[in-house]
Amino acid sequence: MKALKIKDLLASADLGIQVEIRGWVRTRRDSKGGFSFIELNDGSCLKNLQIIASQELENYSSTVSRLYAGCSLVVLGKLVQSQGSGQGLEVQAERIILLGDCPPEEYIIGKQRVNFETLREMPHLRTRTNTFGAVMRLRSHLALAIHQYFKNLGFLYIHTPIITANDCEGAGEQFKVEATSGPGFFGKQVYLTVSGQLEAEPYACSLGDVYTFGPTFRAENSHTTRHLSEFWMVEPEMAFADASQNQQVAEGLIRFVIQSALEQCQEDLDFFEQRIEKGLLLKLQKIASNSFKRLSYSEAIEILKSSKQNFVYPVSWGMDLQSEHEKFLTEQLGAVIVTDYPASLKPFYMKLSADGRTVGAMDILVPGVGELVGGSVREENFETLKTRMENQGIHAESLKWYLDLRRFGTVPHAGFGMGFERLVQLVSGMANIRDVIPYPRVPGKLD
Repeated sequence: MKALKIKDLLASADLGIQVEIRGWVRTRRDSKGGFSFIELNDGSCLKNLQIIASQELENYSSTVSRLYAGCSLVVLGKLVQSQGSGQGLEVQAERIILLGDCPPEEYIIGKQRVNFETLREMPHLRTRTNTFGAVMRLRSHLALAIHQYFKNLGFLYIHTPIITANDCEGAGEQFKVEATSGPGFFGKQVYLTVSGQLEAEPYACSLGDVYTFGPTFRAENSHTTRHLSEFWMVEPEMAFADASQNQQVAEGLIRFVIQSALEQCQEDLDFFEQRIEKGLLLKLQKIASNSFKRLSYSEAIEILKSSKQNFVYPVSWGMDLQSEHEKFLTEQLGAVIVTDYPASLKPFYMKLSADGRTVGAMDILVPGVGELVGGSVREENFETLKTRMENQGIHAESLKWYLDLRRFGTVPHAGFGMGFERLVQLVSGMANIRDVIPYPRVPGKLD
């Protein structure tokens, strides 16, 4: 007999059929009538399946009556309508096989609530809770929706290197990679990638529209709720694209994946609405159904100045927008695309304006998260790009291959990066980015 998932079984109408279910005990309670009621969960959905175990079972005294939260079971029995009010379906057990015992004095994930900070110390067990099970199911769905969006648009999926000699952002916050046998394995110093953008551009400049979706690493000593040392990035690059097309693709991506989640992850999103963020569903519906507001960096600065808010970081043209500024803008305007940032704030590869004062950059800010997307039109002029590299202390020889793209058939092109964990934060309402990735990597924490 093929084992069934609880999610599929609860949607079934085939009463009386023989079923096999595998999962972990959430609770067990005994009745005076000689029965045990076991709540079983297999991770396929939030709901537990109730198992009715009679004392007549051969191993009732030796096994069933000694079950605790966390024990793993195989249950064979008959699917029936529950006799309890509003209980739905349940299984009358005919055989229960204990696969793995679970000492109750050591297993803290039971009926009682455990705070998220404690659960971060045990990422190998925290997905057995409702919250983290829902987060990981949502994360999986969002990843698939991202691939579907780009497939619909005809993009090619490109795998860019994790080991690189390039520093895309120019901030120097990279992890060095060395062989255990000693330095010199690659003949030069290499690092874990901070972005797949530079390596994706050659493929865009030969194959058209491409994207990469993979792990990236930042050696930034940050302990905020928005930063990780290892995280995933979605990074499309588009040949023959301008700023407007770049914005349309980025906005379309966000709205598409949120709409997909609203349509296909209803149970988990209802849970997040009830337990994590009140008003989450309305927020997501607004983002999915309304066009994003567009304004220049200069306009954003004027809005912040005229707000009369007592910001911790005083507002002036040329400063980088801080979290408090992003929060104010999104509270007032909803999802917003901010464009044309000062050139001094952005990396060398972004296209300079005619006066050299700004670059063709864009950031997409969303409620509750702040910056979700950063992108730009890429500088396609050889001399301008080379000069910008030199001005930022980047040796042209180290990126000769990147400059070659401007020597051999250069074209206007654009792209952006979206932090995947920030997207999961947005859609789930989870406040801390460490709670939306399976194994959070942050300064001082690796276990």
